[in-house]
Amino acid sequence: MNVERVREAYGRVADLYIGLFGTSGQVHADDLAFIGRHLKIRPGTVLDLGCGPGHLTGYLRSLGVDARGIDLVPEFIAYARATDPDGSYQLGSMNSLDVADGSVAGILAWYSLIHFPPGDLDGILAEFRRVIAPGGTLVVGFFDGDELEPFDHKVVTAYRWPIDGFAERLARAGFAEVEREHRPLNGTHRSHAAIAAVMGGR
Repeated sequence: MNVERVREAYGRVADLYIGLFGTSGQVHADDLAFIGRHLKIRPGTVLDLGCGPGHLTGYLRSLGVDARGIDLVPEFIAYARATDPDGSYQLGSMNSLDVADGSVAGILAWYSLIHFPPGDLDGILAEFRRVIAPGGTLVVGFFDGDELEPFDHKVVTAYRWPIDGFAERLARAGFAEVEREHRPLNGTHRSHAAIAAVMGGR
């Protein structure tokens, strides 16, 4: 993935994006329930990678989770810090996390992997595996499709994944699926998928 291209593309539409998706109230209730069910982890830190304006980091924090947001886009991090000054939000890339090995209890990657070409995904999942503790939980949300293919996302090129194909990649990286969620195409809403998975021993 061209990190600079993605950062610049989201920076240009940051205000619009925040208006559309900037609060947990704009997230489907089933998705909030799914995220909360698997990441209501205490004690331990949960990283919200690609946190955007921090709405899901804030949601997890409202559940008593030590959730911390990381994103590429300065405009998103500035907004998150302003709206949730007691939270922890920092600039960073999931390609190389400034986090110790095995130090986090969970990771949320909610639609933050969609811009990675398929050839890059295994490397990202290996980085997740490095930082997450054995038995830790990974929750991912992404666009579902019958085939793995790129499409013209409104911000920058994204990818649809068959849910079984994505689950296979997770298994290859050492994550065992525990639950999945699927919502088919509905009007203007693209087909949605989510997987919760637990990391095995090292």
